[in-house]
Amino acid sequence: MATESVNIETAAPRWRRITRHPALMEYRRLAFLVAVVNLTVFGIGLRDGYWHDGTAYTLGPIADMALINLSLGILIRQQRVVNALFWLATRIPTSWPLWIRWGAGKVFHFGGLHSGGTVTGTIWFGFLLFAMVANRVSGAALPSDLTLGLSATMVGLMFLMIISAIGPIRAKFHNTFEGIHRFVGWTVLGLFWAQTVSITHDMGGTLTQTPAFWMLLLITLSILSPWLTLKRVKVEIDKPSNHVVIAGFDYGDTPFAGSSNALSHTPFGQYHSFANIPTPGKPGYRLAISRAGDWTGDFIDNPPSHVWVKGITTSGVARIEKLFTSVVYVGTGSGIGPILPHLLKGMVPNRLIWSTRSPRATYGDAIVDEIEASTENPVIWDTDTDGKPNLSALALQAVRDSGAEAVIVISNQKLTRRVVHDMESLGIPAYGAIWDS
Repeated sequence: MATESVNIETAAPRWRRITRHPALMEYRRLAFLVAVVNLTVFGIGLRDGYWHDGTAYTLGPIADMALINLSLGILIRQQRVVNALFWLATRIPTSWPLWIRWGAGKVFHFGGLHSGGTVTGTIWFGFLLFAMVANRVSGAALPSDLTLGLSATMVGLMFLMIISAIGPIRAKFHNTFEGIHRFVGWTVLGLFWAQTVSITHDMGGTLTQTPAFWMLLLITLSILSPWLTLKRVKVEIDKPSNHVVIAGFDYGDTPFAGSSNALSHTPFGQYHSFANIPTPGKPGYRLAISRAGDWTGDFIDNPPSHVWVKGITTSGVARIEKLFTSVVYVGTGSGIGPILPHLLKGMVPNRLIWSTRSPRATYGDAIVDEIEASTENPVIWDTDTDGKPNLSALALQAVRDSGAEAVIVISNQKLTRRVVHDMESLGIPAYGAIWDS
């Protein structure tokens, strides 16, 4: 049976089509797990009187739960923590059972802990504010008006951040979302410090002897550290077409394959992350930047001589290729950028399916020649001449032909989710970006 004729929806078991649906992906399972743990703790606390001693709300345990959840949500997204998680996940040898490696490859879904921790942390802070007000209404002298004011402002701003991060809102107003998350987030951090100092003063304690002080210090250093790497660097632009530029950098940093860096025109402007393309044996790296919005369009039309680079080189989804004996890469358009460094390095045997319009006219002969020289029998599908392909069918055929253990997809959200769902419904480990940032 030709692969093109296979109806994947009917070929895959119905139970697997349901359990591997994007709505049930690991990101959401982790967020759900955080919610369940917190509800369990809350229920136990109600039963055993942790939150209320019979005469007043006990603010300490409530504040501890708020801090624990918020710390989880913030620290899990720190670049060094992310790199450590990827390093740990990819230590598993390929001799281990496939189901274990399949699960380990989902390491990039850690964002579920971020969303789960920040949302539940905000809810706990709301509960803390309610408890403070309830105690004052009941006649308690503390906490002070200053502590109440700081707490109310914090909770309001944190709920604003959550609302701006809701999927449809974030997608429609992404620049606003970025600004809120950065500048409102910094404001909340400052208010958190002020609140901690105020509460400590209310209770007559010593700041450095409170757990909140040390956790806040860790969170502050975590948020600050990427900005300490901020640098303005020279960029060399190669413009093969009006759709894409290849930006070259050589400032003493040669990142690892499967990583990304964030660029901006100004130190505190919009930062956009792109996959690094290091070339084995050569210093520096390249970025493939295609026209996908106002920022990238301006970058292509008005190529800068210098840009700002922020943050620590961070692991991306394709780094999990090391968990498998061989992989199939599926990319569309500029999705070839995150894939190319893995083809060049050749650490894991691979096959490539790349769908794009006029590949040589759009991306230049040099890129296409590199691709053809770096992987066996690549399928380079020209959508201008051949129309849109059935990427799931092509991926399945490549898996069957090569014996690959996994499929890694770099495309837009709709196609990525479709191919990942189709492959995993057939029992083939598949991975792709989840758009959680």
